Amino acid sequence: MLLAPLGALYAAAVRARRALYRTGLLRVHQVNAPVISVGNITAGGTGKTPLVESIARMVASEGKRACILTRGYGRKDPGRRVVVSDGQTVLADARTSGDEAFLLAEKLLGVAAVISDANRTAAARWAIANLASEVFILDDGFQHLALARDLNILVIDASNPFGGGRLLPRGRLREPLNAMQRSDCIVITRSNQTTDLASLKETIKPFVGAKPIITSQAKTICLKPLMPSLGTEGVEMPQPVGAFSGIGNPQSFLAHLQVDGHAICYARTFADHYDYQQSDIDEVVTAARAHGANALVTTAKDAVKLRSLNFDLPCYVLEIELEFSDEPALREIVRSAIAAKPVPAS
Repeated sequence: MLLAPLGALYAAAVRARRALYRTGLLRVHQVNAPVISVGNITAGGTGKTPLVESIARMVASEGKRACILTRGYGRKDPGRRVVVSDGQTVLADARTSGDEAFLLAEKLLGVAAVISDANRTAAARWAIANLASEVFILDDGFQHLALARDLNILVIDASNPFGGGRLLPRGRLREPLNAMQRSDCIVITRSNQTTDLASLKETIKPFVGAKPIITSQAKTICLKPLMPSLGTEGVEMPQPVGAFSGIGNPQSFLAHLQVDGHAICYARTFADHYDYQQSDIDEVVTAARAHGANALVTTAKDAVKLRSLNFDLPCYVLEIELEFSDEPALREIVRSAIAAKPVPAS
């Protein structure tokens, strides 16, 4: 009840902001290149980062120089522009660039550049001039109305699609459900973590009409040791395991491990984008051992901040990629968005 007035104020602020952009009192900026936005209407993890990676690979497969524009949430100096990767070399660390930005930079070497900057318009113009970028992927861009986009992809997490159905701070919704009308395409993630996918689609359809709805689920690529000295990718992880993470939807991580057949005897959840210290790892190791764990497992997003820390139990990293119900359709949607707006001359 105490949060109800705050929720009403938040809703009013959201409506006012949208109206200012709709009437032109706040300016929507254009850049001389196609922009593909990937975002959500809920706070917390929706499986958006693997989708950004997939879209970047689709853009690159079309022969275009891709660049990911991200705020770089959780980084040390959020007001600074950080070129995390120029597409060929990683140029910053996880704490300077933000964990998700750094993860994307590592995964997409040779595929896409990555820039962390609160001013995505200025970053895009810089990337056109200095990196010859041809197509931009706007990470977490659904509410970033200041930059015009040619394709607006909305991500909905099937395991928790609408965050309790209430706006922040009472629930996890960033915007009312009618904001889905702004999307050009819906991608449902974690479709294997719901028992009623059909009902979810029926809830979405009144807001999006005939716009495409594509489902996806995470597929394990491999489990790899956090420390290379433990062996190579694909090694067998000792069971049972202690699982820990600092992500927006930790239950989805645990569910994924269970579906893969891992025996979880201990689980520890940290805040999203958590900045791990050695004392945190020591506590996790002690508790996991007390519960009988023979190893630890965490997410790729967490792993980029753990490499300098010491582990007295072997620690493994779950590497995933998205598997789509209709990948050719999504590729065609991306291809059409690129073709609709000519890329800048090289």
